[in-house]
Amino acid sequence: MGGNNTQTKFILLGITESPRAQTPLFVLFLLIYIVTLMGNVGIITLVRVSPSLHTPMYFFLTHFAFIDICYSTVISPRMLADLLSEDKTISFTACMMQFFTFAFLATIECYLLAMMAYDRHVAICQPLLYVTIISSRVCWQLVASSYLFAFLSAIIYTWSVFGGSFCGPNHIDHFFCVVVPVLKLVCSDTHSSEMVIFAFVTINVIGTGMVILLSYISIIRTVLRMCSAQSRAKAFHTCASHLMVVSIFFGTGLFMYLQPSSSHRSLDKLASILYTAVTPMLNPFIYSLRNKEVKGALIKCVRTLFNPWHRTRAVS
Repeated sequence: MGGNNTQTKFILLGITESPRAQTPLFVLFLLIYIVTLMGNVGIITLVRVSPSLHTPMYFFLTHFAFIDICYSTVISPRMLADLLSEDKTISFTACMMQFFTFAFLATIECYLLAMMAYDRHVAICQPLLYVTIISSRVCWQLVASSYLFAFLSAIIYTWSVFGGSFCGPNHIDHFFCVVVPVLKLVCSDTHSSEMVIFAFVTINVIGTGMVILLSYISIIRTVLRMCSAQSRAKAFHTCASHLMVVSIFFGTGLFMYLQPSSSHRSLDKLASILYTAVTPMLNPFIYSLRNKEVKGALIKCVRTLFNPWHRTRAVS
C-alpha cells in the first residue's frame, strides 16, 4: 500500500496557526474528550448492569458507544498533542493507519445507525414478531457483518488515497489524515481514486441512509394509523433520540464527502470537529436525557448503589 510514495512523513497544519488560540483549544478539546470517554463508558456499563436494557436496541447502542470511544481516540489524542507541540509531523505509515482506522469506524457507525432504525421499524410495525425477527443471533450476525463490510471498505478507501505517488509538498491542511487534504498531495492523477471513494461512500452512506429512510416511512405510516394519541406520542418518542443522532452524523458526513473536492472550504475543519469530537460526546446525552428507559435504569442503579450506604449509616 502506498507503493510509489517518496514521502516518509507529513506535517499536519492543525486547527489553527494562532499560538494564542492553541492553549484554550487544548483545554476545550481535552474536556470534550474526557466527557466523551465518561459518557460512552457510562452508557456501556449501564446497559450491561441493567436487565431492563438487555434488548436489541441497547445491544446496538453499546456497540455504537464503543465505536464512539474508538472513533474519538483515533483523532483526539493526536490533535491534543499537536496543539501543544511545535513538531506536528506524522509518519506516512501512522497517517495511513489513522485514516484506515477512522474510515473503518465511521463506516461501522453508518451500519449501526441503520440497524437501530430497522430495530425500531420492527418494534413498532411488527411488534408480535419482534422477538423472532430481531433475535440475539440475528443481532450478532448484523453487527459482525457491519464490521466485515467496514473493514473491506476501509481497505479500499485507504488504497485509493495512499496508493498513489507522494513526491511533492507534505503539508496536510487539517488536524488529522483525511481524504481531501491528503489527495491534494498526490502527484499522480487522482480522478480514478476520487471516483472509487465517491462510489463506496455513496454505497455505504446512501445505502444505510435508505434503510433508515424506508424504516421511518414505514414507522410514520404505522403510527398515523394508531387510534390512541398516547400510543402515537410514545412511538415517536422512542425514535426521537435515534433521529437526532442520525441527523447530526449523516448531515456532517454528507457535507464532507458527497461534494466535489473543488468545492471544499475551510468549513470542512469545523464539520470535522463536529463529527470527530462533538458528536461522540453528545450521543450518550442524547440517548440518556431523551430516553425514559435509560433514565429509569440510571435512577435504579443509583438507588441500588446508595441504598447499602444509607442502611449502613442507619445501623451505626
